[in-house]
Amino acid sequence: MGYYQFCPIAKAMEVLGERWTLLLVRELLMGSTRFSEFQRGLSQMSPSLLTKRLVNLEEMGLIVRKRIPGQRGFEYFPTLACKELMPVVEQVGHWGMRWAREQLTEDDYDLELLMLYLERSIEPGNLIGNETVIRFNFNDVKEYPNWWIVVKGDEVDVCVHDPGKEVDVYFNVCLKVMCQLWMGDISYRKAVADGKLQLVGLSELTKNVERWLKPSFFAGIPPAGDIVEPT
Repeated sequence: MGYYQFCPIAKAMEVLGERWTLLLVRELLMGSTRFSEFQRGLSQMSPSLLTKRLVNLEEMGLIVRKRIPGQRGFEYFPTLACKELMPVVEQVGHWGMRWAREQLTEDDYDLELLMLYLERSIEPGNLIGNETVIRFNFNDVKEYPNWWIVVKGDEVDVCVHDPGKEVDVYFNVCLKVMCQLWMGDISYRKAVADGKLQLVGLSELTKNVERWLKPSFFAGIPPAGDIVEPT
């Protein structure tokens, strides 16, 4: 259903205003190309709706669909029109950090999304050796409380089953605190000092987490309350 307005904002919202669409664009711009990857980043989105939104974006010229060589599935890539939405997505994120973060609820702390972001945040060049294994033990998660990130060369993989490799760094933490750490709301040093995080492993890695696990792109943006009504 269109807005029947010549305003360019109205026309843009006809493309981007449907539920999940802008978040799907976010995943495209973050490098997701396969259906399973979109599902990881949008775990609450039904497969049928995801398929529908991908078709819509292709029809609107925001994505190109290509068959995976030697397989039955497809990969999806952003077009120039989609790539030019990056500044829009960034500004929405900035606004959200400043004005909407106080509306976070306990249900918003999505473990699978966090692990996807942590996977994307690893800096292999700042790790030690050719292979590094990082284990996360979430003490408040009942289903799949243990996760591993295995970094081998430039390849980074996340798994919920023990890969059978020696662990270099353990994160013993609750889900909410790990989200806050990645978002830059609290520092690793303070979380350890306050007993909210236990880091175990090679000291060269535990003392310099920010060097090899980069924070969110939006880390450091203060909420509006800190500016409008500083405490």
